[in-house]
Amino acid sequence: MRLNRKTLLGLAVAAVAVPAAIAVIPTAQAATLPDVLPLTVTNNSGRGEAVHLYVLGESGGKLGYVSESGAFTPWTGGANPPAPAPDVSIDGPANGASKTIGVPRGLSGRMYMAFGDKLDFKLAQDGGLVQPAPWAAGDANSDILFDWSEFTYNDAGVFINSSQVDMFAVPHEVSVTGSDGRTQATGALKPGGRTAVVDAMKADPEFAKLVQTRDDGTVLRVLSPGKGADGGSFDPDYLASYIDEAWAAYANTDLTVMPFADQPDKVFKGRTAGDVMTFTDATGAQAATFTKPSTADVWGCDGKLGAPNDLVVGPIARSLCAALQRTTLGSQPVEPSTDPATFYRHDPTNEYAKVIHEQMADGKAYAFAFDDVANQESLVHDGNPASIGITLTPFE
Repeated sequence: MRLNRKTLLGLAVAAVAVPAAIAVIPTAQAATLPDVLPLTVTNNSGRGEAVHLYVLGESGGKLGYVSESGAFTPWTGGANPPAPAPDVSIDGPANGASKTIGVPRGLSGRMYMAFGDKLDFKLAQDGGLVQPAPWAAGDANSDILFDWSEFTYNDAGVFINSSQVDMFAVPHEVSVTGSDGRTQATGALKPGGRTAVVDAMKADPEFAKLVQTRDDGTVLRVLSPGKGADGGSFDPDYLASYIDEAWAAYANTDLTVMPFADQPDKVFKGRTAGDVMTFTDATGAQAATFTKPSTADVWGCDGKLGAPNDLVVGPIARSLCAALQRTTLGSQPVEPSTDPATFYRHDPTNEYAKVIHEQMADGKAYAFAFDDVANQESLVHDGNPASIGITLTPFE
């Protein structure tokens, strides 16, 4: 599973993409899936503020929002510069209560949850939605405690994940219950996990710059390193020395990339010459080349590590980006490394991703865009779902 990054007005809108291997299922099975799937939001946060929910996404090639009953409405209007979007918030549950809303089949998007104040969304003239970006100077949502989960519900079933790709803010667990009654859940923190993440970030002089605190003392969020760098609060070259070292490690020895766990015979061999790493396939033919990436390319898993949706360049790029995020590249002869014990052992490393994974009850998180490499992502899927759940867990 990967995140399909869609860009609207420069802001990344993440939605869960469906792997081709499971995207096509028998029509008869698809016909049994409900047109509207119940999503129950349970508030166990321990907080007293009002909760505001937003279900936003794409359906039928159009961007829009979903009502409490599960009706999808495309956005209309918009202006240049972007104008305020209509208030499409859904009243969320009070602490200790639950609220069930509908998710229509064919929707891929996000559910936002905000505590206290409502979120500020804007519409552009072309119908694009400007979403909250608290890493950007002047963002109207920067003092609001909020977060989101990502999902896709289509004929392949439902995929839902908790995401820390952009920031770590509201502790929550996501779950899906199948028609067989089996429930899968992920995203829950260990007891005291939120505090442990924040404290670990504050203990590091560079990563401490990623912690955003409101004037009343509320810790709102920890930005991901990439978003912190985008906003000017984090060293834009933080990984440069490591990237140089990792790239040079394969000048005289092969890097073997095996991007498909179920296809161990599909192997690519890479060597660096200067700033370029060239990969060949099993026949010896050139399969892909990559120029040494910048720190920004690594944080975003894009730029020189751009991963097209193919079966060669994209999978190699994903493997390289995951290895650089986890700082295993340069120390491992085969990537991706599938042993978490090898992750984040270099200095410098992605302390943000390291600590978040350490504080997850099941060790799974989406701390960067390709954290699904080696199945480290906080995502659950059911091909024949009966319901979805999002639980706001204690702020401890």
